[in-house]
Amino acid sequence: MSELSDVVEDVIEDGRGGTAGAGKDAPDSGALARGRRVVLGIVAGAALMAVGGLLATTLVKSPAQAAAETGPPAQGALTAEVERRVLAETVVMRGTVVADQSVEVAPQPRSVDGAGTPVVTKLPLKTGDTVAAGALLAEVSGRPVFTLKGTLPVYRDLKPGATGDDVAQLQQALRELGHGTGSDRKGFFGAGTKAALAARYRAIGYDPLPAVADGEEATKAAREAVRSAQWALEDAEGSRGGKATTSGATAQPGTTTGGTEGKPGSGTAAGATGTTGTADGGKTSGTDGGSGRTVSRARQALTDARAKLAAAEAADGPMLPASETVFLGSFPARVSGIGARIGSAVSGPILTLSAGELVVEAYLKDDKKQLLHAGMPVVISSEVAGTDVRGKVALVATERSTGQPTGQQPDQNGQGGSQGGSQNKSAGADLGYRMVVRADQPLPAGFAGQDVRLTIESAATDGEALVVPVTAVSATAEGRTVVTAVAADGTQRRIEVRTGTSGDGYVAVAPVQADSLAAGTRVVIGAAPKGNAK
Repeated sequence: MSELSDVVEDVIEDGRGGTAGAGKDAPDSGALARGRRVVLGIVAGAALMAVGGLLATTLVKSPAQAAAETGPPAQGALTAEVERRVLAETVVMRGTVVADQSVEVAPQPRSVDGAGTPVVTKLPLKTGDTVAAGALLAEVSGRPVFTLKGTLPVYRDLKPGATGDDVAQLQQALRELGHGTGSDRKGFFGAGTKAALAARYRAIGYDPLPAVADGEEATKAAREAVRSAQWALEDAEGSRGGKATTSGATAQPGTTTGGTEGKPGSGTAAGATGTTGTADGGKTSGTDGGSGRTVSRARQALTDARAKLAAAEAADGPMLPASETVFLGSFPARVSGIGARIGSAVSGPILTLSAGELVVEAYLKDDKKQLLHAGMPVVISSEVAGTDVRGKVALVATERSTGQPTGQQPDQNGQGGSQGGSQNKSAGADLGYRMVVRADQPLPAGFAGQDVRLTIESAATDGEALVVPVTAVSATAEGRTVVTAVAADGTQRRIEVRTGTSGDGYVAVAPVQADSLAAGTRVVIGAAPKGNAK
């Protein structure tokens, strides 16, 4: 240190000597430069030590200081304004847009001796195709399956002579396709209906199945019986009009009088009828009692034969098998699915048709089923189309549905069809309670098959009401329901309220004491750091 002090003093003295005059000798220049470097090093070292100390005090903290800095900040009240508006309680769920009527076509052709398992032999449609009334849907084992318009399900084969509402539906459907039913009365399958049905089959390129599968043998036999009865009546009437008389002889039992030669069985045998001729002046004549009965019997036989022929002709003709037609309530329809291919055995639905207006189908669990009922307003939102459509809940089922959510109803006598959206109760998963939503205006065709969001207004306030966030409502130790209002100066007071409809995180409230709570009042909804409290 003494040497360092000497160097510093020399430097100072050299400086003074330089300013005092030039009479003195200048110090050695090397020593002077060395002394300056030493001073600068000392100053730099001191500066570094000062900076290091400052950093150490900033980064190094005691445990007490660290705990103090990580503790919770001072809390304040988080508030929100009381609003006056209509509050709706909503239920949000998903649904699928389907046709109001969905029919699975699963034909089961009539069994024929020697016929094997039914197979699909023609399938002219593909998914998305439009189907008109009367159109051919498919061919199964060589027999057609076609559409007709109607709402009644097929439950039997319709044959000539049948009556009922289903026959009237068939007649109307045929007339709409341009096939008149003649003079047949409504609901009676007569000659006009037979002709119209045969015309429909010809239009799609097929022959109808006969109602009586005997090759018309019964009708032919009935016609032959009428012909024979007609001849017998003619013979009997001829015998009665031309009585034979025998001169000088008495008619012997077993002889035939008044007969027509060459036609056995005509005329009347005296012995057979129990009448004999009488001799009067050499002439004998038979009574006409026996011939009268013969004519009467022949006429009755002809009447009976004609009745049997009429019955045979009425029963004969084309029939409509239940397996060959599908009734839909409206057209055009659309093929919504194909479940078979040509050559495949018919073991289930070969295709599915959709018809009628589009509706939204959804399934509810127990908790939501208790909240929803028919008539509630709904907003149908399509994320694909980016549009909202308003509608209403049309149906909430009272029984749970199982199977697949396809909106199908029980079979149409083997068709496997469904109409009106009723659920097919086939075995399967428990889907819940089926709900149908119908739009106020028809849904666009592009909505078909979409998965859409349903926002259902399950409850709403009766007009505008005071509304607060649900977190603003609390209960006191005495069991009162209150909200805590905050004045402009920060003071707080509790206001007793009655709660009402809730939804979307808000609840309607009414103050027990009138005018103690108004729109715009700020109420406590939670706690926040003082710097963020409102």
